[in-house]
Amino acid sequence: MIQGKEEDYSKGEALARTIYGPVTKSFRITIEQMGILEPALSETFGAAMITVMKEAVDTVVSKGVPQEAAYEFFLGHINIELALLFGKLPGGQFSDAAKKAIELGKPQLFRDDWKRIFEDDNIKRQIKAIT
Repeated sequence: MIQGKEEDYSKGEALARTIYGPVTKSFRITIEQMGILEPALSETFGAAMITVMKEAVDTVVSKGVPQEAAYEFFLGHINIELALLFGKLPGGQFSDAAKKAIELGKPQLFRDDWKRIFEDDNIKRQIKAIT
């Protein structure tokens, strides 16, 4: 358990806002929840996914697609897809063709047990490996 004075929490929060700016919100979470968020969600999952996304763009560039065209096309799609999935485009939805493509892609890209990244024993291994 982590303990401390309220005024120390406020000082730490202010310091974190400076270091990680432009932070607009902060949250009080447990140390266990922090382990789920970092490293599991943000790095083990998120950074790995983004790395593979970059490798995919590099692959289409190696097939002759101009790099700038690939970057702009992909990043534009990613922005819309993120907005759709995270509820930032009310009423928006994937097209039937996009839904079918997702259905085709997921089993090729992900193991059935990929959510194991977020199990307690796995999170502890991740933390131990990076610290």
